[in-house]
Amino acid sequence: MTTFLVLYRSATSAAERMATTDPDAGAASIEAWMRWATAAGEALIDLGAPTQSLTGADGRSQSHISGYSLMQAEDLPTLERLLAEHPHRADGGTIEVLEVLAVPGM
Repeated sequence: MTTFLVLYRSATSAAERMATTDPDAGAASIEAWMRWATAAGEALIDLGAPTQSLTGADGRSQSHISGYSLMQAEDLPTLERLLAEHPHRADGGTIEVLEVLAVPGM
């Protein structure tokens, strides 16, 4: 089983989105995420949380890492199937996947 770090990217920061989202839309978004999390089942190790960059606004990035999840799957194609209907994409966001590598000797 391979472990993957799933990064959720968006055009605006998670803090900005949470501050400006209508409460009903926010509740609907959370509900969609929870449906996805239930469907992902045991592949979802940690649903994660919204994140905020603390490195400063230098203008280089065109997107924000607005959150993360930690998942496991047999391989990348299997993980991609689990992420195919992810609600973050419905909000115009993108998803970046990183494989977590084992450190030799640890």
